Amino acid sequence: MTRYCFAVDLKDDPQIIAAYEQYHQSVWPEIIKSIKDADIKVMDIYRVANRLFMIMEVGTDFSFEKKAAMDANNEIVVQWEQMLWDYQQALPTAKPGEKWVLMQQIFSL
Repeated sequence: MTRYCFAVDLKDDPQIIAAYEQYHQSVWPEIIKSIKDADIKVMDIYRVANRLFMIMEVGTDFSFEKKAAMDANNEIVVQWEQMLWDYQQALPTAKPGEKWVLMQQIFSL
């Protein structure tokens, strides 16, 4: 399996952070299905302060292009992403329109 790690920030407000976490306690079933349909085997999100860190482990059928196309054609995924963007803010190094920024691995044991 291949692992990818990403980061994004939440708006630095305790109420916004709590609401974002609440959404992730009951992720819509359509979102779970879209993740699995893209051949994502593991997806974990961690938080420290307002910084989020996501780990994805994917199977051989996964591609970023395929996932992006699937998401763009899924009204529920589009709705979910638009809703959550209200709670998120781009990292200072993000490209225009980029949410989750792919992180570079610098150490492995």
